[in-house]
Amino acid sequence: MRKNAPDDRSGPSQRQLRAGELIRHALSGMLTRGDIHDDVIASHVITVSEVRMSPDLKLATVFIMPLGGEDVGPVLESLERNKRFIRGAMARAVNLKFAPDIRFRKDESFESGHHIDRLLDSLKEREDQERERD
Repeated sequence: MRKNAPDDRSGPSQRQLRAGELIRHALSGMLTRGDIHDDVIASHVITVSEVRMSPDLKLATVFIMPLGGEDVGPVLESLERNKRFIRGAMARAVNLKFAPDIRFRKDESFESGHHIDRLLDSLKEREDQERERD
């Protein structure tokens, strides 16, 4: 193992994080301005919550969620259909050596957060019930 080699368990590098944030910001701007001419995309408010970059910065995994969490499938399909346009526009907006290939994924973190909130609420209710019994 090289002396300065990054540890696989340490998470993404600063370079990956910076590139991911630049792409997230550029894509969010494109969606906000309506640069992507697609009826499905235009009819939804889409949150770009995170962009994870591969170590070589050639692959960007974009996590999205439409407002309200509805119509995720059609929105993902529309983004996939427009991937070529999005990639070209991002290449112009973000100064990277290569325009990364883009994968769109549903952001599961919202559902995980709601699940954790429900667990915490049920735990609090149980504690309240036990206090009332005492």
